[in-house]
Amino acid sequence: MRRPVPRSGLGHLRITLSENFYIGPGRADLLEGIAATGSIQAAGKAMGMSYKRAWSLVQALNAGLGSPLVETMRGGAAQGGAHLTETGKAVLAYYRAMEQKTEAAIAEDVTALRKLL
Repeated sequence: MRRPVPRSGLGHLRITLSENFYIGPGRADLLEGIAATGSIQAAGKAMGMSYKRAWSLVQALNAGLGSPLVETMRGGAAQGGAHLTETGKAVLAYYRAMEQKTEAAIAEDVTALRKLL
């Protein structure tokens, strides 16, 4: 599922910190979904992706930064689940703040470009 371009004109902000770690809108949305639902499967499903794809993204996020962003608990439907670690919460908060700052910084230029349409 492709994420539509926000009306703000920001587009898709992708932050690459190393060869092994980046965060963009899809990964941020997945982290946000895990935080809200307590489930990788539910977060992925809400985004229109398979559990396998969501799990693969979580593994990449956890491996890439050197500190896990998501912790999982085994135990079936009633006892299992997932939650963001403190690092995961911080990464998500920093990313969302960078989105807002970027949007504010380019707002005037986006308005000028729209006038050209």
